[in-house]
Amino acid sequence: MMALKDIIKRYKFAIILIRAIRRIQFIIFPYIFSVISFNIKKILRVSRIYKNSSYEKLRSIKGKHKGERCFIVATGPSLTIQDLEKLKGEITFSMNSICLAFDETEWRPTYYGIQGIHVFNQLKDHVTKLDVQGKFIGDTISWPKINQNDYIYPLNLLNHSQTHKKYKTQFSDNAFSVVYDGYSITYSLIQIAVYMGFKEIYLLGVDCKYPKDMNHHFKEYGHVDPTFLSAVEKMINAYKVAKKFADSHNIKIYNATRGGMLEVFERVNLETVLEKNTKLLKKSV
Repeated sequence: MMALKDIIKRYKFAIILIRAIRRIQFIIFPYIFSVISFNIKKILRVSRIYKNSSYEKLRSIKGKHKGERCFIVATGPSLTIQDLEKLKGEITFSMNSICLAFDETEWRPTYYGIQGIHVFNQLKDHVTKLDVQGKFIGDTISWPKINQNDYIYPLNLLNHSQTHKKYKTQFSDNAFSVVYDGYSITYSLIQIAVYMGFKEIYLLGVDCKYPKDMNHHFKEYGHVDPTFLSAVEKMINAYKVAKKFADSHNIKIYNATRGGMLEVFERVNLETVLEKNTKLLKKSV
């Protein structure tokens, strides 16, 4: 009986051909189709040929916070309940498992975002009941019911699911047209914040690292992030794209995270930023 090794050796070319065909059939073709489909829908939407898409509500918030500042609160392990308490009164975005901390604080984000289907499936009960001024939901999620303050955004995953050597992404200042994937919901929320007109954006809890002890989140909820280094490289490369856009459009993005691996943006101290604002408010009274 011919050994498996001999069979593979004899039919090596046929095996390579079959693998190539399967890759084209199940990976390349679906990817090309998704790209074409996304762009056709975008053209119809932006050109106003089609005016009844689920993204229409986004048009109402363009420039809503022109010239203001906001805080984007990620869920890295460096975040604390005390941080959230300090942010009361500020315009804040947050995401994913932040809702698991609400039994410990009266603080609530002004806006909430989610785009990962696996994350949503684990937090569905919390997220659907969340009462905030606006929920931003990537169209990768089949949202059960769109309410008044729910905003579906068109997420272009680009090459997120493709094997590639360069972690290229893009940045959009028009969330109605497209929000580009940058390997994290934080990147999407930065684009949405820019679309809404914010000129100062402070990042908090953006640790940008996945320690081997699996302590990846402010509140653990069973979701396991990738621990390989390329996951961090992808995010950091995306943030470089965001910084390049911000610098060329007079938008300031700061990193108020304690520690972590994100050095793309100027680091600031959260307490100092908030204290400075408190002093300015007292002078204006």
